[in-house]
Amino acid sequence: LPKQKIAAMVLIAPAPDFTERLMWNTYSDKVKQEILQNGVYYEPSEYSDMPYEITRTLIDDGRKHLVLDAPYECPCPVHILHGLKDPDVPLQHAMELSHVLQGKVSFSIIKDGDHRLSRPQDIAQMIAAVKAIA
Repeated sequence: LPKQKIAAMVLIAPAPDFTERLMWNTYSDKVKQEILQNGVYYEPSEYSDMPYEITRTLIDDGRKHLVLDAPYECPCPVHILHGLKDPDVPLQHAMELSHVLQGKVSFSIIKDGDHRLSRPQDIAQMIAAVKAIA
């Protein structure tokens, strides 16, 4: 298949480097020891009865792909959508990404939006962002 150029990106509650910054750096020493010794920690989920399996492999792999420590020349426009009521990805984290990306970056804050941005009005805002950036 021929390589296709990415025309634009619309990111929803982006969380690059989340395994390091939003998980590992916030875990207690007890949780870190459980991951290091047992290879897995079962983190309760707000979205399911089943916990998340946080493995040492996930943490180690995430460390190989960190992107927030240096500017990144983005070859296409980027629009970030973020809900202020997002309990999983702090607004500041998404804002940090917008500063790392070099190029055309725009940002929409949805005051009453959560992490999933799945309400009809959220979906409409996503569609509008795609149409505006394309």
